[in-house]
Amino acid sequence: MSGQESAESVSNPSLRDPGILLATWFGSGLLPKAPGTWGSLAALPFAWLITMNAGPLGLAIATVFVFVIGIWASNVYVRHSGGDDPGPVVIDEVAGQWMTLAAVPTDIRYYIAGFILFRLADIFKPWPVSWADRSVKGGLGIMLDDVLAAIYSGVALYATYKLGLL
Repeated sequence: MSGQESAESVSNPSLRDPGILLATWFGSGLLPKAPGTWGSLAALPFAWLITMNAGPLGLAIATVFVFVIGIWASNVYVRHSGGDDPGPVVIDEVAGQWMTLAAVPTDIRYYIAGFILFRLADIFKPWPVSWADRSVKGGLGIMLDDVLAAIYSGVALYATYKLGLL
């Protein structure tokens, strides 16, 4: 791949490629500024629909599915664009956001709190999230740090639910 092809791939990825489409979560990662936030927001209606139709277990299963597909899709995007963790790749935020929400009721209050908690954990990257972000490369690394961040946000959200704080 020449430098010109690489630059074109980064600035104008083709959503016709299933890997790019999924890695960017249907293009939400291509929106301007804060792609991770856009990806997390774009994950919420899907989480709601999955949970309403298949329950919390359905959302947990969907999370595992998106995690596995996300490894492949992230690798596709990286092959086209280069870089270790390109900003437009947000399927990792989808998996993390869904994992955060899997153990709480389908309620707008918990979805808002889960969104905020997940974004904070993803941005601040407490250990071992920071370790995974630095040390694990490729599609697995892209996906892993967000799933680890979701453990923090999911536990905090579940505790909020069990303690009746919302």
